[in-house]
Amino acid sequence: MSHPRAFFEQADIRINGDRPWDLQLHDSRLWRHLALYGGVGLGDAYTAGWWDAERVDDLICRLLRTHGHRRPSSIPIKLLGFLQARLCNLQSLSRAFQVGERHYDIGNELYTRMLDPRLVYSCGFWQHEADTLAEAQEHKLDLVCRKLGLRPGMRVLDIGAGWGGFCEYAAREYGVEVVGLTVSREQQRYAEERCRDLPVEILLRDYRTYEGKFDRVASIGMFEHVGLKNYPAYFRMVRRCLKPDGLFLLHTIGAPVSMNTTHSWHARRVFPNGFLPSAAQIAKRLEQRLVVEDLHNFGADYDQTLMAWHRNFSEAWPELHALDPDKYTERFRRMWTFYLLSSAGGFRARYLQLWQWVLSPDGVPGGYRRP
Repeated sequence: MSHPRAFFEQADIRINGDRPWDLQLHDSRLWRHLALYGGVGLGDAYTAGWWDAERVDDLICRLLRTHGHRRPSSIPIKLLGFLQARLCNLQSLSRAFQVGERHYDIGNELYTRMLDPRLVYSCGFWQHEADTLAEAQEHKLDLVCRKLGLRPGMRVLDIGAGWGGFCEYAAREYGVEVVGLTVSREQQRYAEERCRDLPVEILLRDYRTYEGKFDRVASIGMFEHVGLKNYPAYFRMVRRCLKPDGLFLLHTIGAPVSMNTTHSWHARRVFPNGFLPSAAQIAKRLEQRLVVEDLHNFGADYDQTLMAWHRNFSEAWPELHALDPDKYTERFRRMWTFYLLSSAGGFRARYLQLWQWVLSPDGVPGGYRRP
């Protein structure tokens, strides 16, 4: 391949330039790291302090708008991804709790400072006249409830309940009974306390081991942990849990192209075993399982959500570091900065998408109407 420097120059990113999106080089080992490890190497090099940019989000946005999915090639990483896809199920039942232990359980003191007051860790809905992160998340939760047509007395399953934000909102505002599933012990404890006076049950359970019947099912920001090999089992579980006249809302990040595995920095360093599906991969696995009633893309809103999380994280950093200097190190700060800002750049470039699918077991008689 040509020198990795050309990859940046083609996107109008200058090395040691004076514009906010220009890359400031601190260690020339960056070039060899990019040649060997591609995009994974770019993130690792930032974490190590080998390069900086005033606006990492704009730098990543420019790279993706220029190169799209044609990121720096890396034979070792691609070969590893190919072998994993063929030989392993990275999201098997035995590995299901890894993402909870390595990401969601790292400390509620972080998430309570970074997220909105409800601790909703998914894309907000800013298009409904939202001025703050809290408003955008409340609008998103209400959008989900309205799309599902929630009514008092219904039973609702939340697959991937997180810290209980949707469970609490749906139970309190719409009078429904909710069961929430999570693979994070910290999330379970927090959500149980939050919902203690409501008809809400929070279970530490993988979706594959759960049985029940519900009027409605929601999955908000959890599908990214399911993995391509497990989509048939996931959708079978949803159909099994839905009543014949039920509805299912799937809220997930989407990729622009179909891949069998992922070798991205985010899946290796932030969300263990994560996988982003294409629309085609979801649609293919829905065949003969569920009917697509509605598909809504508001991925551009994730840019604004991530930038709000980054502002909160940056403002809270001195307090977090003082709380536990051994955990909240400079390396941790740089890793999370790259995670948040590079993700924002991906959505700003419209390389990444955010979809809400509304699905039914056999089709809504007369047709579904989006509220």
